[in-house]
Amino acid sequence: MSTALLFGFHLVLTLMRAAWRTSRQRAKHRQLLRLLSNPSQTRANTLVIDHDMPVAYCVPGISQSVTVLSRGLLTQLSAQEQQAVIAHERSHLDQRHDLLILAFTAWHEALPWLPTSRLALDAVRQLIEMLADDKALEKVNRQTLLKAIVTVATAATMDDRSSTTHASSAGLVGMPDGEVSSRRLKRLLSPQDPLSRPQRALVLLSTIMLMVCPTVLLIAPRLLDW
Repeated sequence: MSTALLFGFHLVLTLMRAAWRTSRQRAKHRQLLRLLSNPSQTRANTLVIDHDMPVAYCVPGISQSVTVLSRGLLTQLSAQEQQAVIAHERSHLDQRHDLLILAFTAWHEALPWLPTSRLALDAVRQLIEMLADDKALEKVNRQTLLKAIVTVATAATMDDRSSTTHASSAGLVGMPDGEVSSRRLKRLLSPQDPLSRPQRALVLLSTIMLMVCPTVLLIAPRLLDW
């Protein structure tokens, strides 16, 4: 039992440290945005930075979250493509994907030697992008979203040494990294039918079992000893 408590304390401490570091990084980034950006005249809670590369990301916050767009994005993308990008980014904020990333980042930092911690973090990052794509598809068609994604990703690849393209370490969400997941593109190019109700129930049950079984196996022997 003491081992389990120490392990749990380690996870909680790592989560608190990751949250504190992320909040400080976001605060610094907000200070930079005050100097380098201007409020959008047409969109609420949106800032525009003077940069030629098409960039879009969001900065989550407790009181107020903001979406950041570049001048290059507003000039190079059509109105429909801009709508797709903005819907994608704002879904990150509405669904609080930053909290998911924070939790799995803390898990990876607490257990860096465990391969599944890195795999889980990468999988969650891909998943939130797919979820954001689904929200964007409620506003635009697939062709428009694909074109917007490719335009932003291609520009990020050509300018991958720019400081803005690596700001995801500052606790930002939706920042281009110069590479688009092949699974994400394949999912958009060849959409599959949604899971049936029994299939969704099976996935939910499997998820619950994966969470409950290891805990029971860890605690049960200690309880039997009592």
